[in-house]
Amino acid sequence: MTQQFKVPRGLPIQPVQRQAARTKPAAKQTDSFAKILEGKLQQRTVKFSAHAAKRLEARGIQLSEEQLQNLEEAVEKARNKGGRETLILLDNIALVVSVINRTVITAIDGESLKDNVFTQIDSAVIT
Repeated sequence: MTQQFKVPRGLPIQPVQRQAARTKPAAKQTDSFAKILEGKLQQRTVKFSAHAAKRLEARGIQLSEEQLQNLEEAVEKARNKGGRETLILLDNIALVVSVINRTVITAIDGESLKDNVFTQIDSAVIT
């Protein structure tokens, strides 16, 4: 029994080179995956992007500890409902937040809120 193989012209044919069995370096397992995951899930701090920080500074917006706590709760509510890009109305401040990254993307004060259109958001939380 003879088998014939037709190889299209122009394709290089090279023999298979076998590699020696690789040994993986011993990984340090100080924490289990479950512990690391739990630790990441417990991180509740909301971050501010560079753009949001500039907007807060330019508009003279300073968030109190109570407002930051309310922001954390609003982000958690949005996450629980499946929100991804959320508009959070906090007192007279509007914040667009990436819920997945827990990052404030931009901030708008009460004076600038009038006649504004917010796009590319999928949810809103009013506190």
